[in-house]
Amino acid sequence: MAATSLSDLFLEELRDMYDGEKRLVRALPKMAKAAQSVDLRSAFTSHLKETQGQVRRLEQVFRSLGEKPRGKKCDGLMGIIEEGNTAMEELEGPVLDAALIAGGQKAEHYEIASYGTLAYFADLLGLERPKTLLGQTLDEEKAADEKLNQIAKSDVNRQALLSDGSENDSESSSWQLPRSVRRVASSMGLAQDKTTSRRGRGRRTTRRGRSSKRRG
Repeated sequence: MAATSLSDLFLEELRDMYDGEKRLVRALPKMAKAAQSVDLRSAFTSHLKETQGQVRRLEQVFRSLGEKPRGKKCDGLMGIIEEGNTAMEELEGPVLDAALIAGGQKAEHYEIASYGTLAYFADLLGLERPKTLLGQTLDEEKAADEKLNQIAKSDVNRQALLSDGSENDSESSSWQLPRSVRRVASSMGLAQDKTTSRRGRGRRTTRRGRSSKRRG
């Protein structure tokens, strides 16, 4: 149905999120099973329970409006979920965990934007009960996003970086991490790239040679 008023648009966006949340209910158990990090697995499992509650909350909103949650596909979350499925097929270990967090945060940001908009629409339309319910879900999505952010920063992304370094031997490949990433790795106490170290020693030797020539 084409939206011709703010009320129509509000209803269409509600249906979009209802479809998206139901898709996430099916996707989150797969993500939890694929996760290597215990904290990440726990976060996905916990958010599954929240998402199930968010589906019920949306159903309350529809009942308060005298409407039914049907006739809409959430293309945004469908795409994010499909990206996650591809990652689970192609990646493993800490790198997969990093990809799962990235996908989870993409979904959370989509939901935060959607629920923030819906809560504001409900406020403009004078729909107090929907506004309250949608605001509760918005707070949960923000908290879930922050939890994923903490897990990423605590260990998962560092482990992915270590895994990447071990798989790219500098003696057999010309590829190197960007300088900014090498600085971060150095601050973590990780081993420097051997090629870079040798080049550094070479430059120091050259400088000493030049200095000797000047003294001569």
